[in-house]
Amino acid sequence: MATDMPTDTPHAPRRRRRLLARALVPFLAALALLLTPWPGPGGATADAASVCQGRPTKTYRFATGELRLYRTRHYACAVTVAKRPGAARPMTVSLQPRGGRPAVKAGRFGRQAGPVTVHALNRCVRAYGSVAGQGKSTGWILC
Repeated sequence: MATDMPTDTPHAPRRRRRLLARALVPFLAALALLLTPWPGPGGATADAASVCQGRPTKTYRFATGELRLYRTRHYACAVTVAKRPGAARPMTVSLQPRGGRPAVKAGRFGRQAGPVTVHALNRCVRAYGSVAGQGKSTGWILC
């Protein structure tokens, strides 16, 4: 015997919405967490030029700017920052791990050159930075 009873109850649309909400809410929350900008492992500082991850390790000052080095457990990072930001001028930053090739960023910049990052787990690095022909070079450091 077949009956002409509807298969959907009056509460079926509400149940579908609840089921959809239970599936979508955790997904959307996880997506929001992934898309939210967070400071890196080194934390955020007020210094706008600290675009490198990690903690500030050394700063080498010279006549026209400074070379800033940062370090995490696995990586080293360097940035050359002009003392007086303004018109574009030749700037260079270079960072080389012992036994590896240097990472170099050179060109005409107004405020900073870099960042450059190299893998430096258990390795010394050497760095070079210059602004308008004046610069500073380090020996093997951060060993």
